[in-house]
Amino acid sequence: MGEDAELPLRDIHLPEAISWWPPAPGWWLLLSAVLICALVVWWWQQRKAATRVRVAAVAEWEKLLHEFQQQQDTSRLVRELSTLLRRAALSCYPRAEVAGLSGEAWLHFLDTTHPQPQQSAFSEGVGRLLLDAPYRPQVDGDGLALHALCGEWLAKLPAQGRGQ
Repeated sequence: MGEDAELPLRDIHLPEAISWWPPAPGWWLLLSAVLICALVVWWWQQRKAATRVRVAAVAEWEKLLHEFQQQQDTSRLVRELSTLLRRAALSCYPRAEVAGLSGEAWLHFLDTTHPQPQQSAFSEGVGRLLLDAPYRPQVDGDGLALHALCGEWLAKLPAQGRGQ
């Protein structure tokens, strides 16, 4: 028995602990899915916010037509359209680009951002009513033509969020 006690036996060796890095492929797939879902939700929220401005502006534009048809007040229509265009532009374009515009520069901006930029409908057409008509008690001009022109411009507002 003495010989058995001195046998050269080695102690039991346990395997090393499983490392947490690198993660298993399933964790990579889960992380990818979460990131893709987060990006889709962010994109959808941005798109929704961008179209909200356009939808609200067009709804206000339609309301102005309804009020004009009841009251036949061209001065008021031109004033309200001028305000609506200004608010929509400040919401969809950079504030630094739009806020200081007035007069011919404002009409030029409206022409260049019009869906058909080859037309100079604001600076050379019925859009010229926006220059001084909001400040006159009586307006001689075609309010319905200006309303239609503004509607074209509002319907094609860029899909961007709040201007900076």
